[in-house]
Amino acid sequence: MGHKFSKINRITNIRKKTTVVNFSVNKNENYFANGILTHNCYMKRHKPEGLDIATNTNDILTAINNHAFFATVDKPNQTDPEYITYDIACNEDFALHAKHHEWEKIFTFFRDHPVAKATLATKIVPDKFLTFDPKGKVRIRFSLMPQKISSILEPETASIKDRLRAVDKFIAAGYDVHLNFSPVICYDGWEDDYVELFHFVDELVDNKESVKAEVIFLTHNENKHIYNMNHGLPGEDLLWTPDVQEAKTSEYGGKNIRYRSGLKSDMIAVFKDLHGCIIPWNQIRYIF
Repeated sequence: MGHKFSKINRITNIRKKTTVVNFSVNKNENYFANGILTHNCYMKRHKPEGLDIATNTNDILTAINNHAFFATVDKPNQTDPEYITYDIACNEDFALHAKHHEWEKIFTFFRDHPVAKATLATKIVPDKFLTFDPKGKVRIRFSLMPQKISSILEPETASIKDRLRAVDKFIAAGYDVHLNFSPVICYDGWEDDYVELFHFVDELVDNKESVKAEVIFLTHNENKHIYNMNHGLPGEDLLWTPDVQEAKTSEYGGKNIRYRSGLKSDMIAVFKDLHGCIIPWNQIRYIF
């Protein structure tokens, strides 16, 4: 799989996300890189192989700067009490691909910006970031799922316990740190596995007062399912379960399936109940 270095031309495509983040990129473009290890994420639905890397960082940051000063966002809201949040990794694991970017320049931009704040989810522990103090203006969301499922779907990523052990280190270094329970995949025994996961969270995170959570239940993509099957990628028996899923048309994800609405409501209720019993300190920002 090759890397493609090029300019991203439509850098003004910043769209509002009222639930997850204040603003991110439109459709399947990304400001920095496109690609991720796991095989059921957004970018891999559009580009199953390889990695596209933007080279015009200054243009991108200028677009974000110009956007931020004129964006209409009521604060505080659940994304952040003070700043306008920009997802710099909605289609990739930016931390994983940081070596391809001027990541210190990007973080410095957000650290020093009076309005904008960066946020990114990751499945690794980017220790190189610990040398930089963003003064709370960069949010890292460590993605979590039961380890036995992560071992299947997230090869070559950090272990779940290592991600949890990193939470306090990154808070001490100046990062805003949240937990990203995504995707939540339901299978026989998933409830017991999440009980175990929640106990790990409670045991391994000390800075409980500042760590919030986001929860996103699985959405899978038909084209990506076909690709995964044709290439023998593991885990499709977990991801593609039409007997408990229904069609969902996404504005930028293609033909998708998600858990049936009534069933999903029950799943959400179970998740919230287990989560609230074991780690009530971990405020859920949103769940869907």
